[in-house]
Amino acid sequence: MAGRKRDKAGRPGDRKGAPAKRRGGQSASDHGRPAPAPKRAQQAQKTKSGPQPEAPLIDRPLGRHSGALPGERIPLILETSEDPGYQLLDSGAGEKLERYGPMRIVRPEAQALWPRRLKPGEWDSADAVFTGDTEEDGLGRWAFPKAPLGETWPMQLMSVDFYGRLTSFRHVGVFPEQLAHWRFMVEQIEARKGSPAKVLNLFGYTGVASLIAADAGAEVTHVDASKKAIGWARENQALAGLEKKPVRWICEDAMKFLLREEKRGNSYDLILTDPPKFGRGPNGEVWHLFDHLPLMLDVCRAVLSKKPIGLVLTAYSIRASFYSIHELMRETMRGAGGRVESGELIIRETGGDPSEGRALSTSLFSRWLPHE
Repeated sequence: MAGRKRDKAGRPGDRKGAPAKRRGGQSASDHGRPAPAPKRAQQAQKTKSGPQPEAPLIDRPLGRHSGALPGERIPLILETSEDPGYQLLDSGAGEKLERYGPMRIVRPEAQALWPRRLKPGEWDSADAVFTGDTEEDGLGRWAFPKAPLGETWPMQLMSVDFYGRLTSFRHVGVFPEQLAHWRFMVEQIEARKGSPAKVLNLFGYTGVASLIAADAGAEVTHVDASKKAIGWARENQALAGLEKKPVRWICEDAMKFLLREEKRGNSYDLILTDPPKFGRGPNGEVWHLFDHLPLMLDVCRAVLSKKPIGLVLTAYSIRASFYSIHELMRETMRGAGGRVESGELIIRETGGDPSEGRALSTSLFSRWLPHE
């Protein structure tokens, strides 16, 4: 159940297209996984090493809440506007051309059904092109039309520095469509009076959201089950010069962490959760989004503070309407008042004529806010 090595390839842009390795602590989807062995081979393997049992699920009942449903605002489309550190320059013919800091990158995008707008020369000038799916480790199938490149390069979003990285599962260490959530988060953190806001970032991946929250003045708890992701997040913290900011980096199954916090009576003002469709935790815990999300949100509700900022859920790589997570969020927060806003995160093309920029949907989201 929890941290996760992520897809978003499937994951954003990638995420909703072909599935891939999930970021942050679990193998998250069937992408890149070896094909099942023939039945006899499977039996022979079991005879040699014995079956590998899945870790049991936590037996915590799902809460039943009474009272009125929260208000709602649907559908809400949150658009990521151009940032100095990122642009979606163009998309089409099953690919997208993006700028991450100084790097121009071409990656697959199954939803880009339309033709490209920019001239071929704009696409041909890319620094890196992802050409296929490969194993988890190494640089993957990246082609470098100009010159060979290193694995990482410095980037900045919302004035926070971090490393972009060419991964074998086609992602680069940040999902810029979430800037819409992060800007909301920073506004709320900076508006708090008195003690600093406490932020919990579940499935936190490379820590960009956690560092942006800490830079805005929050006390942050970052949870991910991947040691690699936690290591990368610490590197980002050092690059950003935020080592003295109050950030706890926790490498653990997200669900186990949540349940322990509930028992301890700990609480958070804002919870960000970005779970994979499928994943495995460090000790064999198994996460299935449609099976386990209701309980996870229920426990998130239990650990929200008495003066909360909100609960934000982002969902990639699922074949469902936003209504599925919208109605789940409303039932989860029944009796708590406030409002649930749900819809899609999108990025708009900004290369060429701005009036021609098309919107690329990247993920579904639902968030509960304490005030109507």
